[in-house]
Amino acid sequence: MGSACIKVTKYFLFLFNLLFFVLGAVILGFGIWILVDKNSFISILQTSSTSFKVAAYVFISVGALTMLMGFLGCLGAVNEVRCLLGMYFAFLLLILIAQVTVGVFFSFNMGQLKQEMGSIVTKLIHNYTDGSGDNLQEAWDYVQAQVKCCGWVSFLNWTENAELMNRANITFPCSCKKTDENDTLMTPQKGFCEAPFGNGTQSGNNPEDWPVYQEGCMEKVQGWLQENLGVILGVCVGVAVIELLGMFLSMFLCRRVHSEDYSKVPKY
Repeated sequence: MGSACIKVTKYFLFLFNLLFFVLGAVILGFGIWILVDKNSFISILQTSSTSFKVAAYVFISVGALTMLMGFLGCLGAVNEVRCLLGMYFAFLLLILIAQVTVGVFFSFNMGQLKQEMGSIVTKLIHNYTDGSGDNLQEAWDYVQAQVKCCGWVSFLNWTENAELMNRANITFPCSCKKTDENDTLMTPQKGFCEAPFGNGTQSGNNPEDWPVYQEGCMEKVQGWLQENLGVILGVCVGVAVIELLGMFLSMFLCRRVHSEDYSKVPKY
């Protein structure tokens, strides 16, 4: 009976670690995506926010370590090596502590993150230059066109841009222009556009005459961020449950393996 129980525990632990290895690859890929993405609001945050850069490197580190632990757990379970099982338990405990610490940190700093987002976008709009080709500007143009919004609080945020407001004719941010539902898949325009009805009779660049969305992007972007952080939190909770099960199974198997047989460890 005892031998059969050990065998079942061993293969359950192997399956858990196989799943653990895959989840580690997902976390690693997510961290890399945060660093390399150039076509969404993540690009603005990771370029301008220290917190997001740190979070990206934490995800990459935890993902790589999780994959390593999954491999060691599989090896220790199949070959019944107490040393590997003990290392596996210790590293799982460290990863779990790190996850809880990062989760608590972001929970207590959500307000600061939202405030930081506002200052980043406001500064970006204020310094926006027509035709510069800057990655941050292109990312914000993409956000405005896809989310169908303009500015941060409202479209009037763009009145703080001196280059735009110094135009003689009716000129507006191209990515803010109102479009039909059928135009959602089109590549968003960049820079400043002159209204087709603009003429010399207009008295300067009046924002009330801009053919743009008047709703700001703040609520929609914060909602998007909150939703995605909820998904991340859900994944982390799922990983934590698997980690706890893995720790329990590794300790159970380690206590049942009475002799250390290093001849079972594969030699390369």
